[in-house]
Amino acid sequence: MRLLLKYLDKMRCFRKRSTIPFLVVLITFLLFMNLYMEDGYVLEEDKRQLREASMHPLNSERYVHTFKDITNFSGTINVTYRYLAGTPLPRKKYLTIGLSSVKRKRGNYLLETIKSIFDQSSYEELKEIVVVVHLADFDLAWCESLVQEISRKFGHHIIAGRLLVIHAPEEYYPSLDGLKRNYNDPEDRVRFRSKQNVDYAFLLNFCTNLSDFYMMLEDDVRCSRNFLTALKKVVTSREGSYWVTLEFSKLGYIGKLYHSRDLPRLAHFLLMFYQEMPCDWLLIHFRGLLAQKDVIRFKPSLFQHMGYYSSYKGAENKLKDDDFEEDSLDIPDNPPATLYTNINVFESYDAAKAYSSVDEYFWGKAPSTGDFYVIVFNKATKISKIKITTGTDDRQNDILHHGALEVGEKLVGTKKGRQCSSYITLGEFKNGNIEVHDVDHKISFDIECVRIVVTASQKEWLIIRSISLWTTQPPSQ
Repeated sequence: MRLLLKYLDKMRCFRKRSTIPFLVVLITFLLFMNLYMEDGYVLEEDKRQLREASMHPLNSERYVHTFKDITNFSGTINVTYRYLAGTPLPRKKYLTIGLSSVKRKRGNYLLETIKSIFDQSSYEELKEIVVVVHLADFDLAWCESLVQEISRKFGHHIIAGRLLVIHAPEEYYPSLDGLKRNYNDPEDRVRFRSKQNVDYAFLLNFCTNLSDFYMMLEDDVRCSRNFLTALKKVVTSREGSYWVTLEFSKLGYIGKLYHSRDLPRLAHFLLMFYQEMPCDWLLIHFRGLLAQKDVIRFKPSLFQHMGYYSSYKGAENKLKDDDFEEDSLDIPDNPPATLYTNINVFESYDAAKAYSSVDEYFWGKAPSTGDFYVIVFNKATKISKIKITTGTDDRQNDILHHGALEVGEKLVGTKKGRQCSSYITLGEFKNGNIEVHDVDHKISFDIECVRIVVTASQKEWLIIRSISLWTTQPPSQ
C-alpha cells in the first residue's frame, strides 16, 4: 500500500511539472496548424526556427490569459478601445496607415509625422487613406494632452474621417513584469520592446476592417510626395503574384505593407511571442511562416526616419534610409504580365526579377542570335515610355551587346503559352541600354507584348537589370 501511495505521489508531481511544457507545445501546434490550413504549407526553415524558439520556457498562465479562444487566429482580439478622436467611417478605404506612439524622454515627432502624411498626399489620394494613431502610453494625462493638440492641428481631417486616435486600456495588456531576458537584454529594455509588440498588436487588431491594405509606420517619419500613388503602382504590378509583406523602406518597422486580411493573424502572432524578441524580428518570422521566403523591397524608399532621439530612454538614433527620395512619381507602372525567355537561366535569377521594382535582376548564360525575352501583358495597354538597362556595376560586360526592342499585338496560343504574332521594332540597344519615349504616339495599337531580341551571339552572359514601363491609361477592359 505504501509503494502504491508513493507511486501516485510521483505521478501528481509529474503532471504538475508537465503542464507548462504541454501548454507550450499545444499553443505552438495550434499556430502551425492554423497557418498550414490557410496557406497550404509552411517553410521548413521557419518551422525549425520556431521550434527552437519554443524550446525556451514560456509563461503558460500569461499566454492562456491572452488567448481565450486560441484556435481562432483569424478572428479579432477582444479589446474595448477608447476613441480619443474621430470614429471609423462605414466605407472601406484603400489604405490604412498605422502609427503607435508613447511618451518620449526627449523629442516628440508624432505631429510632424501626421502632417507629412497629409501634406504629401493629393486631395484624391486623401480620399483613399485613413490614419490611425494608437496613443499607447499608460499615462492618460499625457494622452489627453496630446490628443487635444492633434485635434487642434488636424481637426478637419478628423471630421472627414481621415484621422482616428485610439487608446487600448492597460487592463488588456499581459503582464510586463518578470519577462524572459532573451539575448541578455536589460530588464527595462525587455519590458520596452515587449510592450511595443503588444502596442502594435492592438493597433493591427483595430485596423483589420478599415481598408484593403495596411501600412506600418513609426511615429517619427517623413513621407515622399504622392507616396500613395507610387505604392498603388507597385501593388498593381504585383497582381497575380503571392506576397505577405512589401517593404518601402529598409529601416525597422517603417513602410511595411500588408493585406488587411492578414492583420488578425499578425496581431495574434505578436501577442503570442511578445516577450521573445523585438517586433521587427517577429515580422520576419511571420513573413516566413506565411511562405514568403525573400524580402520584397522597393526602391526608391517612400519613407524616411527623421527622429533624432529614440522612444527608448531618449537615446540618440541617427538612422537614415539612403534609398529615400522626396519625389517618387517616376516609379514605373509595369502592368501585370507573364514573362518568357528561351535564354538559359543561371540559378534562381529568373525572368520575373528583371520586371520588378525590387533590387534584383535576370541573369542568363551566353545568349545566341534569335534568343528572346518577352513580356505578355494580362490586358492590352497603352505605353508611353520604355526603359531597359542591362549589366551591373560589378559585371559591366554582362550587357546585351547586340539587341532590339519590339512591341507586339495579336495574341495567339502556342505550346509555350500565349505569344504575339505581329511585332514592330522600336529601336536598338546601345551600350546595353535602351530608352524610348512617346511610344503611344509611335504605335497605333494597344500593346500586348514587349520583346527583347538578341541580334548577334555573344560569349558574355546577360544580366537584364531592370525593365521599366510607363502607361498612359489603365489597361483596357
